[in-house]
Amino acid sequence: MARRRFFVDSVQSGRAQIIGPDAHHLTRVLRVEPGQKFEISDNHSVYLAEVETARKDRVSFAVGERLASTEPQVRTTLLAALIRFERFEWIVEKATELGVGHIIPLETERTEKGLRKAAEKRLVRWNRIAREASEQSRRARLPEIQAAVALADALGIEANYRYVLEEAQGAPPILSVLPASRRAGDSVALLLGPEGGWTDREREAIITGAGWSPVSLGHEILRAETAAIAGLAIISAAWSAPSV
Repeated sequence: MARRRFFVDSVQSGRAQIIGPDAHHLTRVLRVEPGQKFEISDNHSVYLAEVETARKDRVSFAVGERLASTEPQVRTTLLAALIRFERFEWIVEKATELGVGHIIPLETERTEKGLRKAAEKRLVRWNRIAREASEQSRRARLPEIQAAVALADALGIEANYRYVLEEAQGAPPILSVLPASRRAGDSVALLLGPEGGWTDREREAIITGAGWSPVSLGHEILRAETAAIAGLAIISAAWSAPSV
C-alpha cells in the first residue's frame, strides 16, 4: 500500500514541519505518531520522511532520501467561468485530481453579478481544497489557482493547443480534433463557459478573434462542472501515452 503524502512549506537542513490546522488534522484525525514514515513534498521534490514529533499544532519530520516522482504527460490549464461556489469548488478538487497545472477563474457576460468580487475571498479556500486533493492523488506539485480575471484578459494565454468547449451545433468532437502527434510536455488550455453558454459576442472573440478551436463533448448538454472534468479527463488520457 502506498504511503500517505503530505505537502510542507519547505525542507531545510534535513528537517520539515507542518503547523496549525494541518498539523491538527494529522495528529487528531490521522493519528500520526513519532517513528511513522510518510512521503512529503515541498512543491518541487518528493522525499521519504519520518515523524520526529507529533503535537497538536506541530508535526516535525526528519527528511530522508529523495524519491522519484511522476510528472503529468501534458501541462493543462483550465480557464473556467465562475459558477456557484459549491460547484466551482468541485471543479477545483476534481481538476486537481486529474493533474491540472493551472486554474484561472473567469468573469464572463453571463457570470452571476458579484461572483468575481466574492471570488477574491475564496482563493485561500480553493487552494486548501487543491492541497488536500493533491495529497489524496499523490501529486508532486500543487496546481496554481489565479485570481479571477475578465474573459478578454485571458484569451491570449499561450499553449500548444487551445480548445474551447462549445455547445453550439457544428463543433467537432474533441477526440477528432486532438493532434495525432502528441508529445510529453505539450501544453493544452481548455476554456469552459458559464451556465447558459457563451454569448455570440464572446464566441466571436474566442474563436474568430483569438483563434481558439471549438470542440464538443457530445450531443448532451452538460453542467459546467461535468464538462470541465470530462474535457480534462479526455485530454489527460490522450496524452498518457505520447504518440511521438
